[in-house]
Amino acid sequence: MAEITVATINDLRTRTNAGMMDCKKALIETHGDMDAAIKILREKGLAIQVKRADKESKEGIIQAVSAADGRTIGMAEVNCETDFVAKTDTFKAFVASVAEKVLAGDEAVADTMKDALVAIVAATGENVKIRRAKRFAASANTRIESYIHMGGKVGVLVEIACGKPELAGHAAVAELIHDLALQVAAANPRYLRSDEVPAGDIEAEKEIYRKQIEGKPANIVENILKGKIQKFFSEICLVDQPFVKEPKQTVTQVINDAAKKVGDTLTVTRFARFQLGGA
Repeated sequence: MAEITVATINDLRTRTNAGMMDCKKALIETHGDMDAAIKILREKGLAIQVKRADKESKEGIIQAVSAADGRTIGMAEVNCETDFVAKTDTFKAFVASVAEKVLAGDEAVADTMKDALVAIVAATGENVKIRRAKRFAASANTRIESYIHMGGKVGVLVEIACGKPELAGHAAVAELIHDLALQVAAANPRYLRSDEVPAGDIEAEKEIYRKQIEGKPANIVENILKGKIQKFFSEICLVDQPFVKEPKQTVTQVINDAAKKVGDTLTVTRFARFQLGGA
């Protein structure tokens, strides 16, 4: 049996961030075997996670990491229970490691980092969740951008396609995609275009509007419905939204203006938006 000294206990605590008494008990139980003690503490970390699973995890960080050439971006949301833990170096380092995994192509990171998740739960004493992840990789004729808002409360990825690959680096495209990332962060669109909105959602909106205008002539009702549905699209579809920097313009108009500067077609192909603890 190895001697269990204060130095040994401190060594185990440094490796695991567990409490002094927990470290001492683990070393006694394993007769001073450091690796076995770490295993016991990690198992206790899992127990902590299960025990605290009913705790709400609404705090945390959204982080995006870009490849050196900017052609690939990984974004992850990791939740914890308190803002205090979210601000610790330990938690920040864990989030960074998750985002790096996503960047490397692992979008199922919540499963592949189970051991690391157990360790961070043990270290923080809070329920920690890798909630979601997204990875964008640019193709030959596309440009991608990320934007993190409010210190990690909102994260955005956007992709734009150009007709000619060589124009993806144009200054007007760079300005446009940055503005679109700001747009997505601020205006929270649910869809890219109106043709993506489920028919059931559109019909549900129409039913609400029909009740609002009951008693009006049928031809007037249809015209009113068209206007209200268009307004509905302008609230939830990115390309139909008023531009946040100049609400008199739609996002589509801003894209068309940039396309004229570039002398090429520009199309928003996809976006992703994470809001901490949100849908």
